[in-house]
Amino acid sequence: MLHDRVMIRVEKESGERRSTGGIVIPATVEQSNRLHWGEVRGVGHHVRTVKVGDRVLFHPEDQFVVEIQGEDYLVMRERDLHAIASERPEHGTGLYL
Repeated sequence: MLHDRVMIRVEKESGERRSTGGIVIPATVEQSNRLHWGEVRGVGHHVRTVKVGDRVLFHPEDQFVVEIQGEDYLVMRERDLHAIASERPEHGTGLYL
């Protein structure tokens, strides 16, 4: 990866979800502004915040998709990430968003 680019493997959705009220939401329902979690698989030299292996929250629309060995990855700028879930101890409490 070059510059401030991050390569992310998108986590597959489990299908059906449940609302907080217990209503089952089928996998076929699309939510337009839903953010997705993914795992960082590669970072460029100018990326400062994330490391390979971190889980990140992002919006999957309008990103570049690349296929490597039959698996799809997203390539985006570091500034397009919304949150990081990391267990690195140098950030105080451990897990943060």
